Parts: sequence; C-alpha cells; structure tokens
Amino acid sequence: MTLTLFSFGHKHGPPVGADLVFDARLLPNPYWVEELKEHRGTEPRVAAYVLDNDLGREFLDRLLPFLRFCILAAQQANREALTVAIGCTGGRHRSVAVVEELGRQLADLAPCTITHRDIGRE
Repeated sequence: MTLTLFSFGHKHGPPVGADLVFDARLLPNPYWVEELKEHRGTEPRVAAYVLDNDLGREFLDRLLPFLRFCILAAQQANREALTVAIGCTGGRHRSVAVVEELGRQLADLAPCTITHRDIGRE
C-alpha cells in the first residue's frame, strides 16, 4: 500500500480524492511572526514554532495513533493506497510542518509520498 501525505490551504479549496482530511488551523500560525512569515513549514524553525509546544505535541500525540490504526486497517483490507490530507489557511506553514512530521513518524508502516500542493502560493 502507498501512503500519500498531502498538505493544502483551505483558502485554495479542499483536496480532491483524499481519504482522510484533518485541520491544522488550531496550531500556532507562523504567518503572524514577522521573521517566520515568508518561510515554509519544511524549515526547522518554522516546524518547531508549529509543533514544539503543548498544543502541537498533543495534536501529534492524538493524530498519530489514529493514523496508524487507519493505515493498518487499510493494509488489512488490501487497499492499494491511502491519502491523508492536512489543511491550514494558506498551505505554507502549519499543514506542511505536520505532513513532514507525519512522514517521519509513519514511514515504518508504508511507502510514503509527500505532496505540498499550495506551498508556493501566496
């Protein structure tokens, strides 16, 4: 089974064809921090701003076990693919940071493809 992790911005429209969609807009937003605004969630300091806090850690602590359950269930059902989409407002910071971390944490379960649909948009 192939796992696709997909980040997107809600303001650019919902993802098409995602099996599971989650909202990361509750996490701290680097857009409002002048020195982080123009950077992306693939950068360590932006990812740390999003995830290295109580809310970010709890978000991952709750999401990862659920995704592991879904991936294993999909594999047992002989699914060929599973797409998990994570959204934030613009698709450049929070959703990207979450998808990158999920990719690291879930790589042991299935071959993983990461797509950041809106990372280059303004």
